[in-house]
Amino acid sequence: MSRIAFLYPGQGAQEVGMAGDFYEKSEEAKAVFDQASSILDFDVREICFQKNDLLDKTEYTQVAMVTACLAITRELEKRGLYPEMTAGLSLGEYCAIAAAGSMSDMDAVRTVRARGIFMEHAAPEGTGAMAAVLGMDGEAVERTVHDLQGVFIANYNCPGQIVITGEKEAVEQSAAVLKEAGARRVLPLKVSGPFHSPMMKPAGEKLEEVLKKVSVKDPDIPYVTNVTAEVVKSGEAIKELLVRQVSSSVRWEQSMRAMIAQGIDTFVEIGPGKTLSGFMKKTDKNVNMYRISTWEEAETVCGELLKQ
Repeated sequence: MSRIAFLYPGQGAQEVGMAGDFYEKSEEAKAVFDQASSILDFDVREICFQKNDLLDKTEYTQVAMVTACLAITRELEKRGLYPEMTAGLSLGEYCAIAAAGSMSDMDAVRTVRARGIFMEHAAPEGTGAMAAVLGMDGEAVERTVHDLQGVFIANYNCPGQIVITGEKEAVEQSAAVLKEAGARRVLPLKVSGPFHSPMMKPAGEKLEEVLKKVSVKDPDIPYVTNVTAEVVKSGEAIKELLVRQVSSSVRWEQSMRAMIAQGIDTFVEIGPGKTLSGFMKKTDKNVNMYRISTWEEAETVCGELLKQ
């Protein structure tokens, strides 16, 4: 029998129409979207399904992504596909926590709505930036940026792909230094802020106040956190880690290696895009990797995994 983990993408994977076919065909998915729209200050269905200018704004992107991913998850569970472990990249961590049974779907939606607003406004517009460093391993990037003021590592995505973050000028100037140290390319990212940098600490402080009012219980199944790439076992620890996560590095490659070390051999990326599948190809080609973003993919993947 396969040992299955559900993986959830972060901001940047969003696309118009995400999970729209699930909304039309699944009572479970429809309920998630309808409930989310009823508790939010806007209609998340319009943001997800219709062409608009809001989907790429952090404060809307994050909650739209979480709603869509949880809607797909509940349909998969209805079909009998359950994970033994979960993880999510950045905002995807909220889906992983809800799928692990630590937080209700609507608490995840409410909290992420607040998180998105806090992160959107944590640093003045134009003061921060992010860039992908290609062709250089994490330790080499760490050594190179260690002495650079205002530059930090945001993501350890996979071998040969690290994301840096921080003050705009510092990130831009670091490109030449990183290339000289061995990076193949340094690509600026289209983002609205210096996410996962110390510049996000004000957002984390506000998020901490929100989380004090949210019920987060011990997970029913193991969930791996971005901050430490380790399994989290208590609800209180989850709250603390979610606060730290906003301004800490996302240790995604390390998280995947930790899950594989614990016997997970089959990963299912749930939600729009194929970013996490791409990262896994560069991390470990020996595991089974599936994607579910459409109704047809759900039928195919469930048909294959549930007959094992």
